Amino acid sequence: MTDAMRKYEQGGFTIVELLVTIVIVSILASVALPMASLATKRNKEAELRHALREIRGALDQYKKAVDDGRIEVKAGESGYPPDLEILQRGVTDIKSAASQKIYFLRRIPRDPFQSDDTVAAAANWGRRSYASSAEEPKAGSDVFDVYSLSEGIGLNGIAYRDW
Repeated sequence: MTDAMRKYEQGGFTIVELLVTIVIVSILASVALPMASLATKRNKEAELRHALREIRGALDQYKKAVDDGRIEVKAGESGYPPDLEILQRGVTDIKSAASQKIYFLRRIPRDPFQSDDTVAAAANWGRRSYASSAEEPKAGSDVFDVYSLSEGIGLNGIAYRDW
């Protein structure tokens, strides 16, 4: 064999080989992208579940502190906090000799489906007062429950606001 023939045999990929490689990579990418978006949605749903559990737990702890006589409540009030921010700010423990504060949350978690970071975390949540029904939650003088303001529907088929 001559040197010219050896150069030809050692050449790079043909255009057909390159096209086949591009097609295979694009097929793999088209399969991976929906899986990645599904994983992202699952992660956000897990964050939403955790945030709701954390806030609702803090609301229940506040109510228990009221029932235990540790938080002053006026006659006719439900015993639930007037807003979400008080769970983070804390309230004075009237049974404490040093007037220590009771804190229920270190910080108010954000709704992962709300993308506007300029809005305060507490404003990301819909609030249901003790006086409103679960079917038609309305804000009022207290916060009995919270729900997501997102219009989306979860992978389980239930709207996020109904979680």
